[in-house]
Amino acid sequence: MRTQQNVMKPQDIVLLLKIISMQNNAWNQQQTAAALGMSQSEVSESVARSKYSGLLDAKGKKVMRLALLEFLQFGIAYVFPQKPGAIVRGIATAHSAAPLNNTIVSEEHYVWPSGKGNLRGQAIIPLYPSVIDAVQKDEVLHEILALVDAIRVGRAREKEIAIKELKIRILENDSDLDRRLLLLNNK
Repeated sequence: MRTQQNVMKPQDIVLLLKIISMQNNAWNQQQTAAALGMSQSEVSESVARSKYSGLLDAKGKKVMRLALLEFLQFGIAYVFPQKPGAIVRGIATAHSAAPLNNTIVSEEHYVWPSGKGNLRGQAIIPLYPSVIDAVQKDEVLHEILALVDAIRVGRAREKEIAIKELKIRILENDSDLDRRLLLLNNK
């Protein structure tokens, strides 16, 4: 008998962040797959892995935002590490993209390698190859993925600022979190 281990893959994080960027718990797998440049089966398998890991609810529709934030803050840099590479043309990421580029001024730029980009910088391999096309259609997703890259490759200050920004973006529309905080404050 062969058993399969449910190990998270980088595209799982991309899918979870896309769901958050859509701000819609009634999202559709087929439309989301198209928006991310993934196949329907990749999205379905990603949903199964995310449910198993506790990052999606049992129905596979709602992101468990606190758990995801905890994983991004403490685990993403170890599970999906990245080191800046050669200087290439590409799409801004990490501290070179919004929102961090408004706070952190640096001569050093990080980019996802792409002929569609207009910035030269050190190459950062995105979590999933289709991210480059997906972020061109979704500015919110681009910002969130850039913040995640800042955690993956940034220095301590960049990571700290990125985590604060991610908390705002990930937790801002979590009605369950609001109810839990209300209950805690009333005790």
